[in-house]
Amino acid sequence: MIVRRTRNSLLAASLILLPAISSPVLAPTRASAWVLVYDPYNYAQNVLQAARALEQITNQITSLQNEARMLVNQARNLASLPYSALQQLQQSIQQTQQLMEEAQRIAYDVRQIDQAFESTYGSASPTVSDKDLIEGARERWENTIAGLQDAMRVQAGVVGNIDTNRGEMAELIGRSQGATGALQAAQAGNQLLALQGQQLADLTAVIAANGRAQALAEAERAAAAEQAREQRRRFLEPGAGYQPGNAQMFYSGQ
Repeated sequence: MIVRRTRNSLLAASLILLPAISSPVLAPTRASAWVLVYDPYNYAQNVLQAARALEQITNQITSLQNEARMLVNQARNLASLPYSALQQLQQSIQQTQQLMEEAQRIAYDVRQIDQAFESTYGSASPTVSDKDLIEGARERWENTIAGLQDAMRVQAGVVGNIDTNRGEMAELIGRSQGATGALQAAQAGNQLLALQGQQLADLTAVIAANGRAQALAEAERAAAAEQAREQRRRFLEPGAGYQPGNAQMFYSGQ
């Protein structure tokens, strides 16, 4: 519309000005009269100049329109994605982390693990009483049961995050496909990568919890075998043997 209006205006202006520019030349005569002289070459030059000026203006308007489109496209490319899945992902990770921190009896701590294996899962000492051996075996069994329960709790928490992850993935894919610019598409892709990272964190937690439970069970089995050897040794250890003494066969009434 702008180009058409400008072109029409310039054409009308050229039609008005051209007659004045190329008007016939009045030459005075002896009788004080005027003679009209028409110059077709001058008229053609004036028309050509007007056409060239109109073409230059048209090109300038076209260039301005292209620049305006470029600015609009740049604005679209720089538009930020009006959606963020960060809060949901952080909540899922915090829930899984909280389950890991609630590990019973033996936590995910190197120092505490070393202390437990030194005191509870070490070699059975010959000086330890039978009562202490039984209590140690029961403590190891309770550690194994707690580890299995912790692993199942982590698994349940990760399964609970699946539905949330499914909804976030669908939302982010929809946002990515409907992105108006490069920035929105990139931000949607980054959030999809963050969702994948959260899923990997859940998988790592499950593997760690299962590995911990399995390690506790294997440690209990090894400690039980060592304790069984000690108890067998005590059972087979030769005692004082038979010692003769006086025996009373019947009650004498005294």
